[in-house]
Amino acid sequence: MSKRAISTPSRTKEILEQYGLRAKKNFGQNFLVDPVIVERCAKESHCEGAVIEIGPGIGGLTEQLAKYSKHVTAYEIDENLIPVLEDVLSECDNVEILLQDFMTCDLSAKVSELKEEYGTVSVCANLPYYITTPVLFRIFECPDIAYITVMVQKEVGDRFAAKPSDPEYSALSAEGQYLFDVKKLFTVPGRSFNPSPAVDSVIIQFTRKDSSISQKELTEFFDLVRACFKQRRKTIYNNLREYLQDAEKAKDVLEKAGIDPGRRAQQLGVDELRKIYEELI
Repeated sequence: MSKRAISTPSRTKEILEQYGLRAKKNFGQNFLVDPVIVERCAKESHCEGAVIEIGPGIGGLTEQLAKYSKHVTAYEIDENLIPVLEDVLSECDNVEILLQDFMTCDLSAKVSELKEEYGTVSVCANLPYYITTPVLFRIFECPDIAYITVMVQKEVGDRFAAKPSDPEYSALSAEGQYLFDVKKLFTVPGRSFNPSPAVDSVIIQFTRKDSSISQKELTEFFDLVRACFKQRRKTIYNNLREYLQDAEKAKDVLEKAGIDPGRRAQQLGVDELRKIYEELI
């Protein structure tokens, strides 16, 4: 394998030309060509045990994760990239490349297997923009994944990290922050990719708060949050009333939770939304 990191612009160009590859829009492919950012992302991802990567592309991030972790499992949906990855990562004997759609894999079984063998499991990935949120919510539901470090479109990262009353604060923000401490690590300009997207990206990290939340509680709480944010211009009372189909109950729940019925959902922190939920169970 070349001594140049895969994520250097010249090495990436070389690999793409060698294999006659072009980034595929339908898979949201953009190859990161900034080795400093790629290495920093890997180093800060808590990948000491096993790490799962989604969409390794031509292996730029995979190569760095292999340096810092005991084992890398990379899910790739593009069959044309498998021989490329096997070639450019041939010296990395701790990398497992799976030709599989991450959204259909048995994630729980895989994480259990990795945790048993390597102690800890984290996720680190440059996520395709078109499927960022579904992928993240799939990972959120797996309590044994303590750290998630992902590169996402800046707008999505801003929403996950937003605080109450911020313009970007939404149901997405509240749901993520219910389960995780969320922080933006650093911004990645569009010029750091080949091809360059029109928007900047951000590396965002999720650190799990509590792994004991049941699937039932998660589903119920997320349903409530989405209902509260359903009509952003409506008050929390009006959205809750519609959700419960009961005006008196909505009024009573908010009173017991100590929430002013005239406030809007985007003004409520996760703890306040949790109080509403607790009054309903």
